[in-house]
Amino acid sequence: MAEKRKAPKGTVKKVLSFIGIYKFRILLSLICAAVSVGATLYIPLLFGNALDVIKENEDFSLEAIAEILIKTFVWITVCSVVTWIMNTVNNKITFYVSRDIRNTAFRKINILPLNYLDTHPTGDTLSRVITDVDQFADGLLMGFTQLFTGLLTILGTLGILFFLNFRIALVVLLLTPVSLFVARFIANHTFDFFKSQSLIRGKQTAIIDETLGNLKTVKAFSKEEDQLHSFDETNSALQKASLNAIFYSSLTNPATRFVNSLVYAATAFVGALAVFSGGGTLTVGLLTSVLSYANQYTKPFNEISSVAAELQNSLACAARVLELIEAEAEVQDKADAVIMEKADGNMEFRDVCFSYDKNQKLIEDFNLSVKNGQKIAIVGPTGCGKTTLINLIMRFYDVDKGGIYLDNTDIRDITRHSLRSNIGMVLQETWIKGGTVAENISIGKPDATREEIFEAAKKAHAHSFIKRLPKAYDTVLSEDGEGLSQGQKQLLCITRVMLALPEILILDEATSSIDVRTEIRIQKAFNTLMENRTSFIVAHRLSTVMGADIILVMKDGKIIEKGNHKELMEKNGFYTELFNSQFAVV
Repeated sequence: MAEKRKAPKGTVKKVLSFIGIYKFRILLSLICAAVSVGATLYIPLLFGNALDVIKENEDFSLEAIAEILIKTFVWITVCSVVTWIMNTVNNKITFYVSRDIRNTAFRKINILPLNYLDTHPTGDTLSRVITDVDQFADGLLMGFTQLFTGLLTILGTLGILFFLNFRIALVVLLLTPVSLFVARFIANHTFDFFKSQSLIRGKQTAIIDETLGNLKTVKAFSKEEDQLHSFDETNSALQKASLNAIFYSSLTNPATRFVNSLVYAATAFVGALAVFSGGGTLTVGLLTSVLSYANQYTKPFNEISSVAAELQNSLACAARVLELIEAEAEVQDKADAVIMEKADGNMEFRDVCFSYDKNQKLIEDFNLSVKNGQKIAIVGPTGCGKTTLINLIMRFYDVDKGGIYLDNTDIRDITRHSLRSNIGMVLQETWIKGGTVAENISIGKPDATREEIFEAAKKAHAHSFIKRLPKAYDTVLSEDGEGLSQGQKQLLCITRVMLALPEILILDEATSSIDVRTEIRIQKAFNTLMENRTSFIVAHRLSTVMGADIILVMKDGKIIEKGNHKELMEKNGFYTELFNSQFAVV
């Protein structure tokens, strides 16, 4: 348990580094809190004075009471205005900090290595950036609005009690540790419950994201009941974790209220004895003030105990967000990395070794030399390493051993931005961002003219369907291109490459969702585009790679055959077996 309690301390320190940026606002908040507490503490003295005036002077004047009431009204107004300013400042601090944390988290996502995203559910990562930051902001806001004023109220009230009556102040002070012990004991145990709650919430978000993103597949395989069962289990686990966290944390308030009632009763008893004993040290009016201060003294403990429970939830959420922020980023570009403006397209693989799982070998001693303008097709069974090879060329992953060279320069010595700027990539999985059709096409060339966009769309055979959209190229597409067919989305991705005209082209099942007739047309366009450009074509349909200069046949991460279509067919080897299997009549 001791080790678990160290986690929030480290989290608090990291959160404070985000909050420390707003030192001026924090100082202003503290000043407002001090003024607000000062005004609040002064008002009971005014009421006590009014009672003493009434009790001690049977013929008291209304002017004396009116003067006290005017002072009271002024101080209440001051307290209200300053409290409003403090709450406004605290709200700004809270939401500025949550904004900064979200920005930092999103920036980190963009530089995370793909292996992190491949091994963490998308829904869980989404939950950290959205839900956990919201939960953290709620706890932070409560901390600012109640923690500062609560602590100042406790210290200020205690000081006044010592000034008014030393004995009563000692009674209050001696009973205080009981309340603190109860609050601390419960708060120390709630962190684990709230942490479990956050983890399960992330798992639940992942299930929802998985189901919504693949609903057609779920329905096609009649897996609705299985998904519902999985969701029910997670939802039940979240219910139990939430109930445990809330039940345990809710014990704090009644427990501290009980202790505070004891403090109030003890104060009333000792104060009454002091009044009846005489001596003039404590008047009836001052006793009412003392009782008011005793109530004000104990009230912050209830608020702080609630804040402590909420802060445990906040810290548990903050820890998950910070875990994402502190995740190891992809290897940075070297300080002396080369900025390659325009590559010639000569590429060489020298003794390349790579595997995702270091205990399970994938690509070993891979060697290949590619000249500018060559069309390299990569074929083979699923899992043989085709897409992995593309990931290595793009530096989504770095090789374990050996090296990949572009124009005799190791790609690890080239900045990622300039490397990828020289490569155009069309994947089987399409990505459409929220925006117009024209904006989606010009992602790779933001300064493209309207005419250039039209010409690229015509080459990609996308112009005809775009013109049929409600506003043609100005049609606004929703996230992931809702309303477009998979084939239309793929045509837009192909158009991007047609517009950017990269020096190296990578086609990874680029026409898998397009009808055969359109595919034939696009292949002709690709053939024109690939002239004098190095091209890598990953395909399962071998009919699309028959015209490649070199066909690499991969199996288990190794090149087992190499040559053009005619040469490979004459060898009557694995390629011939793959090719014939696609045209076999069953």
